[in-house]
Amino acid sequence: MSALLNRKPVLWFLFLFNAAVAIAAVAAGNHLHLHGHNLHGSQQVTTAAGMGIVALGAGAALYLRRDKRA
Repeated sequence: MSALLNRKPVLWFLFLFNAAVAIAAVAAGNHLHLHGHNLHGSQQVTTAAGMGIVALGAGAALYLRRDKRA
C-alpha cells in the first residue's frame, strides 16, 4: 500500500480530488444532495476539514518530492 501511495499520479489524484470535495463542501454543502441527504452545520465543517487535511498532506508530499533544479 505504501508503494502505491508514494506514486506521483496517486498523490496528484488525492490532492485534486480531496481539494475539490473540500471546496464543494464549504461552498455548497447545504445544496449538495446525495440519496436524499445533504450536509448541515458540523457535518459540512467536518467533511471540509477532513478532505482538506488529506489534500494538504498529498500536496505536501508532492512539494517535498519535486525535482530540484539548479
